[in-house]
Amino acid sequence: MIKSLLKSTRIGWASKTLNMFLLALTYAYFSGYIIKNPFEVLGGLILVCLLWGSLYSLNDYTDIESDRRNPEKQDRAFVQDKVDKKSVLRFIVILIILVFIISIIFYSLLFTLILGLMLLNQILYTVPPFRLKNTILAPFTSTATNSVLRTASCCVLLGNLFIVPLPVYFFIYFAGMGTYSLYKSKKTFSQIIVFLGIITLGYIFYLGEMNLIQFGVAILPSIIAAIPLYLSLFFNKDKMMLLSDVIYHQVALVFFSVAILYLLFIV
Repeated sequence: MIKSLLKSTRIGWASKTLNMFLLALTYAYFSGYIIKNPFEVLGGLILVCLLWGSLYSLNDYTDIESDRRNPEKQDRAFVQDKVDKKSVLRFIVILIILVFIISIIFYSLLFTLILGLMLLNQILYTVPPFRLKNTILAPFTSTATNSVLRTASCCVLLGNLFIVPLPVYFFIYFAGMGTYSLYKSKKTFSQIIVFLGIITLGYIFYLGEMNLIQFGVAILPSIIAAIPLYLSLFFNKDKMMLLSDVIYHQVALVFFSVAILYLLFIV
């Protein structure tokens, strides 16, 4: 049971949170902002990762029956192992409550509010009767919104919600939506979103609100991981999806972690 619960939190997927935190930290670095609370930022990062671990468990919990019928999802923790649903739900609730208690005591109201929006968005996305993941609204409410909220949570910890410029938030939204659409093999929709993302990116560079390093942090890991996703539309889907997962959730995770620690405690 413990092994299944830990697996359901998808620890490797913390790379999504680390990616957005690193992007916000690069804006602090290039603006000359002195980070006076590095341990607070690091603690906030851990809280966000813990929250998302519980939300990934929630997603798997609500998908147990459908995953059992899907041959592509037989590796999910709650499908592989026989689990007590009450124990799973208890684990999720306790972890969420713990995150919010710590946030309320030690962090700002705005940071806690953003955590609340993450929770609300995921409930709307995965929990019946809302379950937007089964509707045409799924690309708008999943990775896209979550990436924006992850970035905003770091900016709030740094003391300035808009240390990352507003157009960059829009670009993050389009990038997240495009990645999700490729993952779900929505070819036509993906092409439209990619087009909108390119236009937004051009506008950002025109305004001078992103340099090449920030561009690399914001988009290159996703682009590299998205290449196998795109190829999965035409070639061996399982192998391409696995390659994409390894690139973004394992290889990139190490790079993001080292870069964040460097910006927080060495620069």
